[in-house]
Amino acid sequence: MPEFATQPVAPMAITFDPAAATLTPSGPTLTRRMSDLEGLFADTEAWREAAEGENPIVYEVVSSPVPEADRELPQSITTIHPGQVSGEFWMTKGHQHPNHQGEIYLGIEGVGGLLLFDGEQRRYLDMAPGVIGYIPPGWAHRSINTSDQPYSFLAVYPGSAGHDYGWVLEHGMGHRVISADDGHALIDFSPTGAR
Repeated sequence: MPEFATQPVAPMAITFDPAAATLTPSGPTLTRRMSDLEGLFADTEAWREAAEGENPIVYEVVSSPVPEADRELPQSITTIHPGQVSGEFWMTKGHQHPNHQGEIYLGIEGVGGLLLFDGEQRRYLDMAPGVIGYIPPGWAHRSINTSDQPYSFLAVYPGSAGHDYGWVLEHGMGHRVISADDGHALIDFSPTGAR
């Protein structure tokens, strides 16, 4: 296990800098490029062109040193850069927790959305600085940047929850979030249609 994740974890103070979207001390940083988001955008040709061309960084996740382990509460800050693929806003991969547990997101910079789907019900929450989005157990969730500025949020979740990205590829998220004259719009999405 990496040094940052060695258990037992001692009590610690973690400095949260919302302006810089950092946690100190920090754990690992995950970087997702366009090529990592295969199967998520409706326009697969436009996605492929971006992934095989510039392959931009779509989002980054900076973690605290708290490990993803049973009874721990890890924290992370995700920053989604602004962008679109054929009018569909840049987003996180989205996941469901295999060990169904709740999670909270706190908007810290920019504006975006939190898309939730439990396989039947669909919800969309507008996110902005100071807004807490609550994700109940069993709901898949994805974050979207709906602006032309970076969108960052803090996540706090049970360390044993896990991340199932395949569930989203199989079931979809119920909606897609696209650009519209007044900001953004939701369109219905079925995983049997174009992804």
